Amino acid sequence: MADEDNNEEYFWDINKIDMDKLFNSAHLINLIAKWRFHLLAIVVVSAVLAMIFSGPTFITPLYESHAIAYPANVEPYSDESETEQMLQILNSQDIIDSMVVHFDLPTHYEINPDYKYFKTALYDTYNERVSISKTPYESVRIEVSDRNPDTASMMVNALLSFYDKKIAHLHKSKSREVIKMYELQLQKKRAGLDSLKQVLYKLGTEEGLLEYESQSQEIMKGYLGTVDGNNRSQINKKEVDRLRKSMEKGSGQLIEIVQMIEFEAASYVDVKLDYEMAVRFFNANLSYSNIISPPYPSDKKSYPVRWLIVALVSLASFIMSLITIFFLENKKKEPAV
Repeated sequence: MADEDNNEEYFWDINKIDMDKLFNSAHLINLIAKWRFHLLAIVVVSAVLAMIFSGPTFITPLYESHAIAYPANVEPYSDESETEQMLQILNSQDIIDSMVVHFDLPTHYEINPDYKYFKTALYDTYNERVSISKTPYESVRIEVSDRNPDTASMMVNALLSFYDKKIAHLHKSKSREVIKMYELQLQKKRAGLDSLKQVLYKLGTEEGLLEYESQSQEIMKGYLGTVDGNNRSQINKKEVDRLRKSMEKGSGQLIEIVQMIEFEAASYVDVKLDYEMAVRFFNANLSYSNIISPPYPSDKKSYPVRWLIVALVSLASFIMSLITIFFLENKKKEPAV
């Protein structure tokens, strides 16, 4: 048992020493020099295979198109900014579904509708190909990658178009509610004005009260006999007296009705102006994004980056080969048990 423990300790000591050798520059250089032809052959073969398998035969090349836009003519909800609102709407399910239908993405992405996880595969592919993010300058960057550069550019434009339609739909639905509210308010105010005018008409036809200030002056002149000219002797004292009594009885109501009509008429005009503005906003065709950088079809693929794949595969092959050679060399030097 003691011999086994000693052998185990010896094994770990050997490995510790050999690991130190692995990271020792002089030992590493000697090892590379000894196996240089093998390492070179492995690296070259790996690079050639990486170039072949990263080609269009095995990996579909993708072209990227992008646009940068700021939100416009919108108001934020809650504590979110206009940019965050734009991100939420561009990533909404109905816009994604609109993109799926408009570009027939199941066919375009070659996903079988009968596949058990059809929707998961479709949306995962869409999310891999479409990226929507906020820039440090509070704008929104829309990136689309596709095997067809023209399709990638058209998809970016379609996203911006669907965004405008979505905002327009939201705004028009709210504007429709506001217009309905103003219409009801105008109807009530019109009914109130008509009612007040009816009272004023009654005072005029039944009591002879039309305008308080001018009629008061005329009553006073007739009552005091101070009418100028030849008509002084023709004053109808009886009618002046009757009108004076009617004025004493209904002047308060006349003043009140006239003031209420003036107030309601002014209020009616204010509501009508708001109503007309809501109708104008409802009928307006607004754009809800300011496009700073429009999309265009790219003439250079963005994926895969073949030189990077070749470099990484070559480096990984070199390191793995070097580690394998080291352990082979170490195996030869192990003492026989």
